[in-house]
Amino acid sequence: MAVQEARQGAGRGSGRDAHEGGCTCGDCPHGVREGHRRAVAEFLAKREEFASGRGLPSAVAHSASASRQWVSDELTQSADLVAERSRADGEAWLGRLWRRTATWVWAVAGFLLLAQALTAIGAGWTAARTAGLIAALLVGAALTAAGYLHQARGGALAPVVGEDNRLSTSRAVAASWVLFVVYAVLMLAGELAMASAHDRRDALIAGLDLARGAGAVTVLAVVCGIAVLVRRVVGLRVLGQRLQKVPADRPRAADLLTDDSGRGSFADTQYVVINAVALVFAAVRLARRPDQLPDLPWGLALLVLVSAATYFAGKFAEGGRPVVLSVVRAREAGDLDAPIRTGDDIEIRGAGFVPPGAQSADRLSRMVVRIGAVHVHVPLVPVVGGFSNPTDSLLTVPVPADVEPGRVEVQVVTAAGVETNRVAVDVTE
Repeated sequence: MAVQEARQGAGRGSGRDAHEGGCTCGDCPHGVREGHRRAVAEFLAKREEFASGRGLPSAVAHSASASRQWVSDELTQSADLVAERSRADGEAWLGRLWRRTATWVWAVAGFLLLAQALTAIGAGWTAARTAGLIAALLVGAALTAAGYLHQARGGALAPVVGEDNRLSTSRAVAASWVLFVVYAVLMLAGELAMASAHDRRDALIAGLDLARGAGAVTVLAVVCGIAVLVRRVVGLRVLGQRLQKVPADRPRAADLLTDDSGRGSFADTQYVVINAVALVFAAVRLARRPDQLPDLPWGLALLVLVSAATYFAGKFAEGGRPVVLSVVRAREAGDLDAPIRTGDDIEIRGAGFVPPGAQSADRLSRMVVRIGAVHVHVPLVPVVGGFSNPTDSLLTVPVPADVEPGRVEVQVVTAAGVETNRVAVDVTE
């Protein structure tokens, strides 16, 4: 009996160990979340410890350059672990998301049923209400099936997740209009199937005339075209190294209103807000006139077109190639002015060194500076709450002993793999 209890206890203990940080069970999201949380906590504690000057081994404490390199290597290893845990957590989150999206889809269908039932009090139940519910069931079933087939990519949200693993504003807006128009057409088809009178069928078919739905069709064509065009433009700018794109750990709802660095974007926000208002107006028109496509007024359609043009212009104008403006010898207080020698620190001044969304330590540690034929990884210098090196406009790196004295070229390669211009400097012995 005691042996059996011991085995059961060991089984429970191993189960707890297996479901802690690093768990790879397909049905256990707790493990990856806990593993990510612990890795982040350990990294932050280590960064704050080094920033306060503690934790350095005595073997490197006597040398500023050696201690800086040792700290950078330790933080880089810890940051790589955080990034690995974050990717695992993001994949597990996407795997769980399809159930949540399916729940929201059917919650909206349930809300529609409740609204139809409440508004039918006094007015009576009509064929349009039945057709609307049937259309909602068909759309909900289609979204649920699509979400099940794309479980690993976020379920029904998979089509609106961009290549950088962020929610795409242009795709989300286009998908919203597509779903609305599909719902409206299915609703009209349901009413047509249930109509018995010849005049009623003719009226429903006339509700699909282009003269009545020209505004909605125009808006649909524009937002879909913007979604395709923005993807093409962004892809070409990334390939041409005129735009830096760093993948996110997982998509977030805030991506619809912010840029890659998480700051609010005017172009994205106005595009989402104006299209949301137009969709609400179209939904009200469909509820008031369920026998025809919603006829958006041309004034509202023109407002959506202006918003789309503003959004596209903002996407085309964002970004830019990083640039090196100057390279100088780093000088501390009390140092004499002198030429650059091997072993000295140099300051590389410019702009755009840190791509949007690359403020994490694992991304910063991937920055490289070419000094002649030698590749130098930019060291991480921790301070309380962050890093003082590298920054978006200043990098400090040592000149390695392998660099041949003479005139050499300095070039920065950012975390997104984009190369800057080259600046020539003189290195003496």
